Amino acid sequence: MEISDMTFFASFCIPFIAGASIMFAVIAVKYISWLRNLPRKDWRLIAKGVFSMSTLRALWEVVRESLLHRRIFKVDARLGYMHMSLAFGWFLLIAVGWAETVAYLGFQWVPLQGHVFFKYFVPLNGITAHKPVFDFAMDFLLLFVLSGVAMAWLKRLRSRALGMRKTTNHILFDRVALSALWFVFPLRLLAESVTAAIYGGGSFLTGGLGRLLDSVMGEGALGYAYEPLWWMYSLALGIFFVAMPFSRYMHIFTEIPLIFLRHYRLRPEAMEKSYDNFEVEACSRCGICIDPCQLQSQLGINEVQSVYFLRDRRYNMLQQKIANNCLMCGRCEQVCPVGINLNTLRLNSRSSMRNIPHEGRYNYLRGVDRSLGEGRVGYFAGCMTLLTPNTMSSMKRIFEAAGEEVWWADKEGGACCGRPLMLSGEVDSARKMVEYNKSLFAKHGITTLVTSCPICLKVFREEYHLEGVEVLHHSEYILRLMEQGRLNVGREQGATFTYHDPCELGRGSGIYDEPRAVIEAVGELLEPEHTRHDALCCGSSVANTAISDAQQLKIAQGVASQLEETGAQTIVTACPLCKKAIARGATRQVADLSEIVARCIK
Repeated sequence: MEISDMTFFASFCIPFIAGASIMFAVIAVKYISWLRNLPRKDWRLIAKGVFSMSTLRALWEVVRESLLHRRIFKVDARLGYMHMSLAFGWFLLIAVGWAETVAYLGFQWVPLQGHVFFKYFVPLNGITAHKPVFDFAMDFLLLFVLSGVAMAWLKRLRSRALGMRKTTNHILFDRVALSALWFVFPLRLLAESVTAAIYGGGSFLTGGLGRLLDSVMGEGALGYAYEPLWWMYSLALGIFFVAMPFSRYMHIFTEIPLIFLRHYRLRPEAMEKSYDNFEVEACSRCGICIDPCQLQSQLGINEVQSVYFLRDRRYNMLQQKIANNCLMCGRCEQVCPVGINLNTLRLNSRSSMRNIPHEGRYNYLRGVDRSLGEGRVGYFAGCMTLLTPNTMSSMKRIFEAAGEEVWWADKEGGACCGRPLMLSGEVDSARKMVEYNKSLFAKHGITTLVTSCPICLKVFREEYHLEGVEVLHHSEYILRLMEQGRLNVGREQGATFTYHDPCELGRGSGIYDEPRAVIEAVGELLEPEHTRHDALCCGSSVANTAISDAQQLKIAQGVASQLEETGAQTIVTACPLCKKAIARGATRQVADLSEIVARCIK
């Protein structure tokens, strides 16, 4: 029989063909609408990166993360295996299935359903020479995928068995797609096993199950089940494909282009930008971001975590009670296997929901300059530092000991960095403050800007674009003074300290080592259980406008408790907000980094 005479269509293929057609059509519409709305600067970045090493690096990341799920393996090996078996296993089934078609039929065009239902079309076209190597390979890969399906079933029933305290609650389209996916591979196993029992072929899995079914049911009964099983397999695929673009499984076709765009240096910015859409729909709703959330683990608050925020934003049903109830501590972003900029997306959403431009509210800034002193080094305490006066006095002593002439931007108050407004969504007000402060810094000619507040630090570095001005957190500045020999400190005999990483300083700005180096210069450092990128949030984040004072205190008590478990005499942090919050829940001394340095100056 000539290949051109072969049949690659049966009526049961219709659900599969219809589902695949709908899926690809919807995905094409989504891609076109997103890409058309990309600003010119993003297209320039794409044009610059597409023929560079960035493309090769993106391809390698696709293999590592979209297929092998390396980041999920780092969270939990069981979860990593489950995701890898479903993604990489299915990919290999497609790739090896195509190779099997070529091995039987040569390099000839075969319609898509011919590859997918190849085991059905082999006997239909009178092919009797089975290839054991391919039978074994396909059975092995099918078993690989089925093991992942079994783990997915177990995860739904007992999430703790796969290392998750809490798993995701899904909406209708997610449930439809998930249910169809769960049955795709078991139905494929049954359809191919019955085919092997009737027509021969198959290996240890399909051949073995086929022989078992034959011995139990008899060939006559298998003949009645033969076509219905292929219909059920095709229906499961068709339903999954139709539901997929509207469900969490859209991430399969969104995560890959997102990886390329990220390597081309595109970043999410304003609401409704298409790059935002790529990030929002790249979320697989795996639920890995739920467990790190202290709102869930310590307060029992559900339905506000990033997985639900992204879900609600995607379907245009986001409410302020979801958008605003977040510490924005970055713990979820740290573990997100897709690397989605969760805090940026939440900020953009808040801006679209709460931003109220009004020129009158900026008038009080005009002509205000309460700064004191002169010097090329400027010190911006920040609102919260003004509420922790010991930090201010400690920094004053440090500056004096180092012989540093300092310009005090807000010693008498009168200035705010603007980030609290940004975190609440009031971006227009924040921009006005940014411009006012920039003009203030330029007026006084500072070249180094030091702040004790990580919130201020982050906005100075990321939003102010201060050309010719070095921005330092006081932990970095103090360590520099020590290394330059300008600040001499001694060790406190027998003093033990534990350090709390502030969210905006650690995960937000990547500053972990400098505070520790300073502490180790004056005493012994004892690390808590949750430290560095895994550090807990103090609970009093200015980003959250929803939880009560009592709920903030409960989080602070939990954080203080795990810090006190180290046995350290003093809890040290490098954020005035964290200091105030943790002190409320602690039973021992809580100090800012500058305080323990100031008291050790020789």
